[in-house]
Amino acid sequence: MMKINKSTRHAKITGDFGEAVVLYWLSKYGFECAPVDHTGIDIIARNLHTNEVMGISVKSRSRTEGSEEEYVSIPNDSFDKAEAACQAFGCSPYFAVVVDAGDTIRAFIVPMKRLLDLFPKGKRGTGWKMSDHYLRRYAEDPDIMAFEFKAKTARWWTANNALQHCAGSAARPRRG
Repeated sequence: MMKINKSTRHAKITGDFGEAVVLYWLSKYGFECAPVDHTGIDIIARNLHTNEVMGISVKSRSRTEGSEEEYVSIPNDSFDKAEAACQAFGCSPYFAVVVDAGDTIRAFIVPMKRLLDLFPKGKRGTGWKMSDHYLRRYAEDPDIMAFEFKAKTARWWTANNALQHCAGSAARPRRG
């Protein structure tokens, strides 16, 4: 696996990506949904199967090699903010957790109540665990919806090929 140096804005970009991929997946499966810029929730969606209106707070992380199984920390105030936003909009609080870990991008959508049943609040918050043991448990839990992508970088810039690429493009004649 090649070493990855993340950009200075990677955390923000990861958050935006997580929100977009959850929104896309919901839409793909017929949920009416929209991004919202509101403290506590990132997406409002109507579940076409239950008619429930969901207020979804998305938590996204990008893991480096060796940290793929680290849990996703969720501060206590995230629950309070999601609850308040859902009260204001008349929806049920949900959390989506999106983790880019090596060659797999996983996403989970879970009711806030179920998340807190699994992982009660501690002093500062809780965490969504990502070890193989928990991934197997999530797969068997009917309250946890999930999807994943296998990712493969077919070709990318490296220190070795960057100079060759620059030299090669400079030597190529322009078309016109």
